[in-house]
Amino acid sequence: MKLSRPVTRQPPETIVALIDVVFFLLVFFMLIGRMDATAPFDVAPPTAATGANMPAGGITISVSEGGNIAVDGVLVDRNALDDTVKPLIAQDANALVRINAHRETELRHVLPLVNRMEALGAQDVVLVVTPETSPPSQ
Repeated sequence: MKLSRPVTRQPPETIVALIDVVFFLLVFFMLIGRMDATAPFDVAPPTAATGANMPAGGITISVSEGGNIAVDGVLVDRNALDDTVKPLIAQDANALVRINAHRETELRHVLPLVNRMEALGAQDVVLVVTPETSPPSQ
């Protein structure tokens, strides 16, 4: 009686090493890839001129924390703002409009004013800011 040895099979190759490589590649490309949309042209953000002296003249629009508006120190209804500011802008061809908003004022009260002033013919619209007196905390 002749006994034959059972055929030894080669163990299948494990794909664990391949999965690790794919995982590392995935993580690598996620870390180096840009997740935001890029513009099709070069965009250079504006530079703030904090601490610079404001030019003299022009119109000052103040916005309170609650959204109340004053033009050159006089309280104005939001609906009558255009009627109040338009003659002032018409008097000066190079009209400068300063928007001085309280630091707690929501942007929804401030940003529409910029568009309205430009639509009324203001050449320059400046947002008044207070320069930081101490370095930002980390």
